Amino acid sequence: MARLRAPGGCPWDREQTFDSIKQYTIEETYEVLDAIERRDWEHLSEELGDFILQAVFYSQMAAEAGHFSIDGPLEAISEKLIRRHPHVFEDAIANTPDDVKKRWDEIKAEEKKDKGTAAPQGLLDGVPKALPALMEAQQLTDKAARVGFDWRTADEVIAKLHEELGELAEARLEGSRDELEGEIGDLLFVLVNLSRFLRIDAEQALRRTNAKFRRRFGHVERELAKRGAAPAEAAIDEMEALWQEAKRAE
Repeated sequence: MARLRAPGGCPWDREQTFDSIKQYTIEETYEVLDAIERRDWEHLSEELGDFILQAVFYSQMAAEAGHFSIDGPLEAISEKLIRRHPHVFEDAIANTPDDVKKRWDEIKAEEKKDKGTAAPQGLLDGVPKALPALMEAQQLTDKAARVGFDWRTADEVIAKLHEELGELAEARLEGSRDELEGEIGDLLFVLVNLSRFLRIDAEQALRRTNAKFRRRFGHVERELAKRGAAPAEAAIDEMEALWQEAKRAE
């Protein structure tokens, strides 16, 4: 990477900045996730290389600016893993994943205090607003739940879900577009809470359903093509029958 960005190197690489490659970091992250979900291990190996390249790229630009070299991030994460796993590298005890998570957060808070880092103004301020909405909602509700701001049982969350569905139905008939958007947002937020109660990752659950939809609709398209037809030309009953056929085959 140093050679690519040096005089006489690659014109494209030389003109990149921290801001210009952010979009590629996001793209590479999702390509890694896609390879994992498809269980395409050969492709995953390739995508992880592209993903690691992002860290190399950022570190090279930081080195050029005199901020840090790639040794900095590697040393930092190595030290952090040792420091935050005292139950492995020291004599501390953590018998469950929840114990580990609790101790991790405690050590993280101690580190901020030792560094003199100002604590966030609020409990939720540490949740990045740039996260995908489902992931942000999961982190927000998880943090609130840790201090007791939560339902007591999953049944209570389901009752709230029915309440939000009723409010959405009313807004559909009488509300404005803005009210509809708000009610749909409330409904999604409660679904995220239900996922958390059931220890299901909402983002992963939706990605799984998206993949299922792709498979089934792909079957519909292929079967229609065998008949010399396309989805836009087919009757809904015909497509539904093919959809159910794909569903039964899973």
